[in-house]
Amino acid sequence: MSGADITDSDDGPLLEARGITKHFGTVIANDTVDLVVREGEIHALLGENGAGKSTLVKILYGILEPNGGDVLWRGRPVRLRAPSDAQALGIGMVFQHFSLFEALTVAENIALALPKGTPVRDVASRVREISRDYGLPLDPNRHVYSLSVGERQRIEIVRCLMQNPRLIIMDEPTAVLTPQEADKLFDTLVRLATEGCAILYISHRLEEVKRICSTATVLRRGKVVATCDPGRETAATLARMMVGADIAEVKPPGKHELGPVRLKVDRLSSTPEDPLGTALRDISFEVRGGEILGIAGVAGNGQEELFQALAGIVPASRPDTVTIDGNAVGRADINARRKLGAAFAPEERIGEAAVARFKLSDNVLLSGHATEHLVGNGIINSRTAKAYAAEIIQRFDVRVGSPDPEAGSLSGGNLQKFVVGREMRRDPGVFVLSQPTWGVDAGAAAVIRQALIDLAAAGSAVVVISQDLDEIFQIADSIAAISHGRLSAAHPARDMSMEKVGLLMGGVHASEPTEDSDAA
Repeated sequence: MSGADITDSDDGPLLEARGITKHFGTVIANDTVDLVVREGEIHALLGENGAGKSTLVKILYGILEPNGGDVLWRGRPVRLRAPSDAQALGIGMVFQHFSLFEALTVAENIALALPKGTPVRDVASRVREISRDYGLPLDPNRHVYSLSVGERQRIEIVRCLMQNPRLIIMDEPTAVLTPQEADKLFDTLVRLATEGCAILYISHRLEEVKRICSTATVLRRGKVVATCDPGRETAATLARMMVGADIAEVKPPGKHELGPVRLKVDRLSSTPEDPLGTALRDISFEVRGGEILGIAGVAGNGQEELFQALAGIVPASRPDTVTIDGNAVGRADINARRKLGAAFAPEERIGEAAVARFKLSDNVLLSGHATEHLVGNGIINSRTAKAYAAEIIQRFDVRVGSPDPEAGSLSGGNLQKFVVGREMRRDPGVFVLSQPTWGVDAGAAAVIRQALIDLAAAGSAVVVISQDLDEIFQIADSIAAISHGRLSAAHPARDMSMEKVGLLMGGVHASEPTEDSDAA
């Protein structure tokens, strides 16, 4: 795509949303939202979890129809009944969650989004051309299952560019990228913008918004509350616009001595039942009382398999592969590990950590039934369970609409605070969490991160498996990275940098991060 592809240019907006309103039953997701996006602009769309961002972009891409308001394209009202209508205008979208067929090649996946009958050979040729021109290296003949997450995202971007878009909507595009891959993506987006393509950019990473976006529209509870130049704001002022209040500062712990090793993993290897899963290869590490170990990694590199092994969901080959406070538990199940003072918070809130249709007082039973005296002689103590849930709600500022609501009625951030609070209520000696603030707004993330720091300072051993490097650097005492099922050596956080961790995430597993590797 080149500047010559942009036609009918004038000084007016490329896309304009006027008074967009969308409700789902009694819930108003978008409340008379106005948005203006111009050619050549990288425009951020910011807001807390549940602020209405996803609903708005789905309307702009034809996935949803609004209950009120208008969408204008080059000053003319348009009705977008389906994504094909948006694509015909020149609107493309790169989703946060990829829609790719693992068993097909890159070219075959892209061909599925093009007019029926487009020869795969022609698609492959065009993929090579776009990949070369925009710095998005892809082999059109590679099968998707063999590609990294960063390469899979390139497929989505190239597939979008194959349709010659004038506006590209991007939803959390760097969430699954290493810092090095993110830098390459930014170069591509700036190149597209200089050629006249507009980018509507959704991200919770405010520093990258400040870096590449010239305008930001901020949503809060479905309404537009601010439009600004993010480059002239600080991350703190942007967060304040999103939340409506100052975000609590996460305070590092005071000086404290580390205790004995509370969690030890020795040569953990596994073969996943899922043929597309990731095998763990000879993983070893130790975490002492008073320490937070941050495990960085791009999605799909063995994080889920590692969490399942640590939690006892999938047993290890030897009892001494996993040791909790000196007890060999490699073959023990999750309840046995809980009885030894361990706690676990998985990535998936609904389905793994909580049951949507259960009340919060019922959800506390899922992990507390074996250790918290909530069940006696096979009978649930409902009064104790309700008091237990109420204490978690109060302590972790869980926003609820009734004293004991169903888990599914909570926003993602509030449910995550409840899940983490449920496990921390037990004062675990060992706490393993996967993606603890994924999809959580800045205010809720600060509450969770501070609670983890305070727990470790009190003597617990904490393992945080996370894709968010900002989070890891904010709370971790030591950092390791997982790549293709292998775990790097852990290093003190003070000796690490974003670039060094990014290299480890990409598979450069040197025994020590060096200046030479940093320059690679």
